Amino acid sequence: MSGRVLLWCQHLLGTGHLKRATTLAAAMSARGLDVTLASGGPPSGWLRVPGVRIAQLPWLRSASADFSALRTEAGVAPDDAWWRGRVSASLAALDRVGPDIVMTEMFPFGRRLFARELVPLLEAARARAGRPWVLASVRDVLVEPKSDARHVEMAGWTSRYYDRVLVHSDPALVPFGASFRQAEAIADRILYTGFVLDGGAAPPRGDPSGEILVSTGGGAVGADLLRTALAARPLTRLADAPWRLIGGGNLAEATFAALGADLPRTVVLERHRDDFQSLLSACRLSVSQAGYNTVLEVLRAGRRAVFVPFGQGRETEQRTRAARVEAEGRAVCLAEAELSPERLAEAVDRADALALPPAGTIDLEGASRTAAIVAALVGQAPP
Repeated sequence: MSGRVLLWCQHLLGTGHLKRATTLAAAMSARGLDVTLASGGPPSGWLRVPGVRIAQLPWLRSASADFSALRTEAGVAPDDAWWRGRVSASLAALDRVGPDIVMTEMFPFGRRLFARELVPLLEAARARAGRPWVLASVRDVLVEPKSDARHVEMAGWTSRYYDRVLVHSDPALVPFGASFRQAEAIADRILYTGFVLDGGAAPPRGDPSGEILVSTGGGAVGADLLRTALAARPLTRLADAPWRLIGGGNLAEATFAALGADLPRTVVLERHRDDFQSLLSACRLSVSQAGYNTVLEVLRAGRRAVFVPFGQGRETEQRTRAARVEAEGRAVCLAEAELSPERLAEAVDRADALALPPAGTIDLEGASRTAAIVAALVGQAPP
């Protein structure tokens, strides 16, 4: 039975949240569901999902890596009038779609600032005749809150507004309770879907004696890693191997140009590669940050890796994820605060010597399983 889904998503700095949301939207659309993705971040040129409607909300972005400076499309901090417009746009999307399923990406386990928008949306959804199911879509790891009270608040919002919590993780690798201390309090609502990763199976592996691949996702906060990788290369035992650096679309043009000046013959710097997955599957070793999508792509490719988790401000998410993967013997983790050419060279050499566990033991079917869960709820009355 077909059904209508309203999926709310807010990206502020990188594109990981949006990437996961579009992957889920595409999987649900392929399952026959009528999906509208309400996006609250800056418009993206690649935000085109076949069969999925995009409802662009008045948008916000972060002008700083620690999320302390939010800016509207006009380049100013959002005021009360802006927030009223944002709430109105979300409520209008709810009325226009008339959904059977309302799904919020990350909230109530993150994006706390947007409670002033989402609480009215959730109240309106629950007040509708034949009210929709309300689902939370949340990644494997939360950013560590300032206090235990925040965990209690998240659990309270969940109990009040949400019917199910879809945790996009494999509990054998990263259980939700590893970062959310109130997981037991909402255990009756939690469903693990497996990790969400687009593109299906990884491309066939190439020659394992290939290049060292250094990447920074969208590139918004990866300049230091790229600079350090260039300085670390001659200090590693892989100095004579080919090295490829992928800067990302959000890396500042001046920074990209400076990095590309006087590169050694065996080093290539590129802004973007459409065949990144193929490069990853053929590389000898990957060096990257530890965002959700990046870590999963590395795990799917089954390659040795060094993770340098983004850790500015109070960000703990990437560090927690990288530590879990390192504990499984699948990567070497280097804290961002300890990043130096010498330390990175040491990490690269250690990672190159890893004896990896068997591939294929991590659940990466989260997109299709989420779509199946949502489709099964359509036509059923929520509790």
